[in-house]
Amino acid sequence: MKPLSLLLAVALVSATAVLAGPAVIECWFVEDEGGGRLSKKPAALLLRQGPESPPPRPDLDPERYLKVHDPAGTLLAAFRRYPRDAPAPRCEMSHYVPLPASANWVSGLTPEQSCPRALDGTWLMVSMSSPVLSLSSLLRPQSEPQPEPALITMATAVLTVLTHTPTPRIRMGQDALLDLSFAYTLPTPKAATSLAPGPPPFGLEWRRQHLGKGHLMLAATPGLSGQMPVAREGAVAFAAWDDDEPLGPWTGNGTFWLPAVQPFQEGTYLATVHLPYLQGQTTLELAVQKPPKVALTPAPLIWAAPREAPPELVCLVSHFYPSEGLEVEWELWDGPEGRFQKAEGQRWLSALSHHSDGSVSLSAHLQPPPVTTGQHGARYACRVHHPSLPASGRSAKVTLQVAGLSGPSLEDGVGLFLSAFLLLGLINVLGWAAAYLATSKDSTEKKTQ
Repeated sequence: MKPLSLLLAVALVSATAVLAGPAVIECWFVEDEGGGRLSKKPAALLLRQGPESPPPRPDLDPERYLKVHDPAGTLLAAFRRYPRDAPAPRCEMSHYVPLPASANWVSGLTPEQSCPRALDGTWLMVSMSSPVLSLSSLLRPQSEPQPEPALITMATAVLTVLTHTPTPRIRMGQDALLDLSFAYTLPTPKAATSLAPGPPPFGLEWRRQHLGKGHLMLAATPGLSGQMPVAREGAVAFAAWDDDEPLGPWTGNGTFWLPAVQPFQEGTYLATVHLPYLQGQTTLELAVQKPPKVALTPAPLIWAAPREAPPELVCLVSHFYPSEGLEVEWELWDGPEGRFQKAEGQRWLSALSHHSDGSVSLSAHLQPPPVTTGQHGARYACRVHHPSLPASGRSAKVTLQVAGLSGPSLEDGVGLFLSAFLLLGLINVLGWAAAYLATSKDSTEKKTQ
């Protein structure tokens, strides 16, 4: 019975994994109405369903209610690992027209400019984005909606381009690895008759857009000859199919590696997979970060007499990036239990100092008010918040000593004793040296006489 129980447990876990993630993705169908106007109509993608029939959606046009057939399983796998507490992805759908790629380096994919008849018919482009993933998928819908049991249109996912790192945050100076995978299925069985067995040739393109400027970072066409643009900034891509099945579906890898990233390299990265007359693209937002160093002066102690103000506190926040999102808080901690309150006093920030590596520094200043005897032993803290730091931030502290309320400690006594001992020894050495020099001089004078 134990093996049977184990098999049942495995089956239950597998069923739970398969059914994880959203089953229906709500979308907007975007159309150009002319004159620069766009219309948005509700649509939905049914990714999976149980043994029952598709749920009816009388609120949708049947042509915009699509049941997706995904032979490669890429969409289903992407949403199987979708966290339950993550926000629903933003989804847009629009018409798509198969065309040859315009770039010269990828022209070898389409030696003939006329689109083959196997690609005739209606095509849709679906784009989804969320903090968890970013993808685009070319769908080939059937010509007529299925009348029963619910009005729904069947559609096949032909080309899907996907990343699970849509918003990578990379520490300055470290390597960036931008995940990219893609999958391709022949749009019709007829298309297989005109192609050689195995995965088709493809082109991979990575571009960066930042502050209104665009740059081609890397281009590759595995399996095709021709002159390729030179990769920029040491970029490398793992451009290859993962399998070589004769009729597909096929999955591929286009992950992008950029060494030792610097602030000028952040921005929007567009990854495009080119197939003959079909292109799929997704976007990633790369941000470069560097956590600040925090130091507080004077340290580790500040002294003040009762009813007098302590010296000005200076919090040095150095070598961080980006400059946006930095917050400096001043806290006054009192007592061994760690209670604190917002520190009072005048406060201000200096101007930013820029460094050669792109990072910045500034100083935060606090002039505390006059102290009381009850504040003896309290600690002033400078707490810094920045997007590169944990939610608790990073802090530095100094201890306030009120004059007249603390006698010398044992450590102070030991230090004074050692200082006096060393000073006495130094005086004795100097005395011995002076006596020796005087004796030597007298001896020399007697010999000369």
